[in-house]
Amino acid sequence: EIFRRIAKETDPNKRYEVTVSMIEIYNEAIQDLLIDPSLRPKKGLEVRESKALGIYIDGVIKRPVECYEAIETTIEEATEHRTVGSTLMNATSSRAHTVQIIEFKAIKDGSATVSMINLVDLAGSEKAGQTGATGDRLKEGSHINKSLSALGNVIEKLADRGGEKKKNVVIPYRESKLTRLLQNALGGSSKTIMICALSPASSNHEETLSTLRYADRAKKIKP
Repeated sequence: EIFRRIAKETDPNKRYEVTVSMIEIYNEAIQDLLIDPSLRPKKGLEVRESKALGIYIDGVIKRPVECYEAIETTIEEATEHRTVGSTLMNATSSRAHTVQIIEFKAIKDGSATVSMINLVDLAGSEKAGQTGATGDRLKEGSHINKSLSALGNVIEKLADRGGEKKKNVVIPYRESKLTRLLQNALGGSSKTIMICALSPASSNHEETLSTLRYADRAKKIKP
């Protein structure tokens, strides 16, 4: 749809740029999935903030695209570099949170208006007893759970602020890279949609209940 709108633009002084980025948050380090894994910095990329850009990832690749097919191809390429591993519950378990960033920029008379879409795929919470995780898998699961806990704390504080409990609530965005990166989406003027995936298995009832509580808190967030 966005490319059709761009094609219909009649103002000769206005031009558009669309770029795609894709990152993963693995063991609390942000890695660019459009870079070969062997060339990535060990400590990952940094999340920074500026008045002009808001929250952004310093040094992330922004690949220009001119059609939906180019977006699809870029995401498929980046997906090949995702970190996955085998556990007792999933042979190809995602070991990181993944964020796809589509940036739209309208430029006219030297000034630019920027809009962004963030598509976030959260890794699932894990119990070591169920996954059989040891070594690296156990460490990965620990980082996943800590970041999900931090996200839960942020959602709870935002829900409190939106209600009548507390008006001057400090939101702990800096508790994790995930919450810091999602700061604009959760606490700004963005429109945010959360889709929760639930297991139909009775053996996963605790995880299902936890996910439903997540969703219940999230829907209480108000601008």
